Amino acid sequence: MTPRLPLRLLTLLASAAAFCGAAHAVDFKSIGAAPAVLYDAPSEKGRKVFVAPRGMPVEVVLSYGEWSKVRDAGGDLSWVDSKQLTARRMLVVTVASTRLRAAADENAPTVMTAEHGVLLELTDPVVSGWLKVRHRDGVIGFVKATDVWGD
Repeated sequence: MTPRLPLRLLTLLASAAAFCGAAHAVDFKSIGAAPAVLYDAPSEKGRKVFVAPRGMPVEVVLSYGEWSKVRDAGGDLSWVDSKQLTARRMLVVTVASTRLRAAADENAPTVMTAEHGVLLELTDPVVSGWLKVRHRDGVIGFVKATDVWGD
């Protein structure tokens, strides 16, 4: 084997990875109105690995028939019946606590503080690193995109 072959192979793999990354849009969804069982395989015969609470955000990595392979905020992969997912965009606070601001500005007044693990509904997309969100109590504000997962 010539020394060039590994270099060619690496170049080919790097190109393929770049192409796949650019062609794949991130698809976030949330667990629907009821908790959902997550499995290690795309079947109810698979091992149950977790019961996901209502509203938990997930990233859909792959769809296979009636099943979706999803990634959670911790990076774990599992399978869920696609009917258990909703397009409603929920975010989870990933830092110890974050402040919801009245405007998309670090100096804007705080309207609420949300602790780690709190779910927030995404109401508007990212604007200069800020997300407009709604808490289940109806409080609306802006949160730093780096403080949440699911966007």
